[in-house]
Amino acid sequence: MTLFVFVGSLLGAMALGIPISFALLVCGAALMWQLDMMDAQILAQNVINGADSYPLLAVPFFLLAGEVMNVGGLSRRIVDLALALVGHIKGGLGYVTIVAACLLAALSGSAVADAAALSTLLLPMMERAGHDRARSAGLIASAGIIAPVVPPSIGFVVFGVAANVSISKLFFAGIFPGIMLAATLWVTWAWLVRRENVASPPRKSAKELLRALRDAAWALVLPFIIIIGLKMGVFTPTEAGVVAAVYALVVATLVYRELKPSQLFGVLVAAARTSAVVMFVVAAAAVSAWLITVANIPSQVVSLLQPLLGNQTLLMIGIMVLVMIVGTALDMTPTILILTPVLMPLVTAAGIDPIYFGVLFMINNAIGLITPPVGVVLNTVAGVGRVSMDAVTKGVLPFMLMQFIVMFAMVLFPKLVTVPAHWFYK
Repeated sequence: MTLFVFVGSLLGAMALGIPISFALLVCGAALMWQLDMMDAQILAQNVINGADSYPLLAVPFFLLAGEVMNVGGLSRRIVDLALALVGHIKGGLGYVTIVAACLLAALSGSAVADAAALSTLLLPMMERAGHDRARSAGLIASAGIIAPVVPPSIGFVVFGVAANVSISKLFFAGIFPGIMLAATLWVTWAWLVRRENVASPPRKSAKELLRALRDAAWALVLPFIIIIGLKMGVFTPTEAGVVAAVYALVVATLVYRELKPSQLFGVLVAAARTSAVVMFVVAAAAVSAWLITVANIPSQVVSLLQPLLGNQTLLMIGIMVLVMIVGTALDMTPTILILTPVLMPLVTAAGIDPIYFGVLFMINNAIGLITPPVGVVLNTVAGVGRVSMDAVTKGVLPFMLMQFIVMFAMVLFPKLVTVPAHWFYK
């Protein structure tokens, strides 16, 4: 009955059009009523405690870094470098998109920010070159979701807090899977454009390539600072967010000089708005997470899936299918916050490595950002690129399908994740 109240109240509130953060509060209140412990003070206290987390401070700082990079010229220089490197290959602008997405992902950790930047800079270029508009938009959307999988992933920060696992280990464990997703997009794009008769941009000279590398050098230093700093224990993931934000501000204002003092307030407001949305969802989900524990819902889920506990592969397949279904209706952050306290006891009982599970869980949630009808990245590309939602959805389907295949390959062969992960954080 408790599980029914939890799921029913959440889905009912969402069906009425209530925003997800308030729907989570409604769900929490319904559970409190069911457990005969309704108390507004407990509700308020858990909301406050949910946002009162030191590791979660990384979220606003990484979001600020992403805003600064887009306005301050760092993102544009990354795209210019990718264009100089691979733009001349047949279908080169698609490969530019993939390379630029990987570089931007290592800077911002935000799929929405990366997709917006790529849509603004590359979609008009791809359309002018003669590439199919829907396919190009689909590639940009699917490339944008690499950001939640590689460090400094904001999703890993949220999951690490919710699951109480090492955020640094999650960061390192996501590097190779992120590369695999990018390689999958590369192969898929090559297959799709093999018959297109589109002229590629001319090959850049060595002088032009060196100039693009020099212009982007300041932006390229940031991922190395974060990775090396985390590896050597110089700073925590939260402090890495501060380093990223300050570094981006210094480079954008003093080196590239594209971020003017008059623009700084607008950048700070944009980052604050996005941070407020994320943090309020986190705070509201804390109520449900606490009540899930009090109501012993995880043990009910464990008992329901008891037959699968003896087979880790079947259990992971079942969990991945569940997350895929949920991802069509919910954004990444609420999905993480709602499902993590329910699934982690199940994962622990089955003896599955929580870091491995976290990486697969994050990949699934990232792909959920491009699954219709709610896919946030799909909507971002459609809005920024002025492409219809139907066209973007059609264009993203082959890339999304291949990313799901890669994800299930990691389920069947866990060493694709665990072995490289141990190389990085050993």
